[in-house]
Amino acid sequence: MFIGKHEIAGKACIMGILNVTPDSFSDGGDFDTVEDALAQVERMIAQGAAIIDVGGESTRPGTRPGAEFVTEEEEIARIVPVIQAIKAKYDVLISIDTYKTATARAALEAGADILNDVWAGLYDGQMLALAAEKNVPIILMHNQKEEVYNDVTEDVCTFLSQRAQAALETGVAKDNIWIDPGFGFAKNVQHNIDLLKGLDKVVALGYPVLFGISRKRVVDYLLGGNTQAKDRDQGTAALSGYAVTKGCQIVRVHNVDVNHDIVKTISGIL
Repeated sequence: MFIGKHEIAGKACIMGILNVTPDSFSDGGDFDTVEDALAQVERMIAQGAAIIDVGGESTRPGTRPGAEFVTEEEEIARIVPVIQAIKAKYDVLISIDTYKTATARAALEAGADILNDVWAGLYDGQMLALAAEKNVPIILMHNQKEEVYNDVTEDVCTFLSQRAQAALETGVAKDNIWIDPGFGFAKNVQHNIDLLKGLDKVVALGYPVLFGISRKRVVDYLLGGNTQAKDRDQGTAALSGYAVTKGCQIVRVHNVDVNHDIVKTISGIL
């Protein structure tokens, strides 16, 4: 499989989450020094991650106490030393999880390979142009402010089609466009379940799909409720396998080890 110009073995791969933040919902503060971040990257690569997704801000502000807006300057100060250190030590693809174009540009200059934007270029209006300028892959995620839908799957598909078209019109190569249905973002548990059932329709849009549901509330619900975030990894892995059977090509997870064999085995028979 390819992510833009980058070739990765197999038909699906794992993106390991590296939050260099104090307040992410399941691992905030765990990897907020360069040394701790590098140790986690080494573990994730050894466990089979093909991409490391570096984030310097909790990307669900307003949904969780303590998750605060981070300025571009602070976000850049968090992520640039980590990206530089990873690239100096490991041969691994890096995506930057940000919706701010200035942060994304700094990350690319530090060595990042892929843009991962939870607002699909809508936050400041410049992210698509950056992807076109630098000729890099960009992941466009569905997001909105309210949990209101006519039909969640149809609405998500319409949004993603429109944002992909906007990327094309801005000059982003089709091969560089990925889409993400945005599980857990402006969606309640039932919306997420309905979207899981409609995942075929997202895949059918004609762009490669990233699946990101790791440790989220819907996983807790499907496990029966009252689970801690780090106790949801087996449930996450089950859904990763489901997503790969539906045609998703990247699964974004916190625990690479638990997901790796499931993703590799299922993608091996597709």
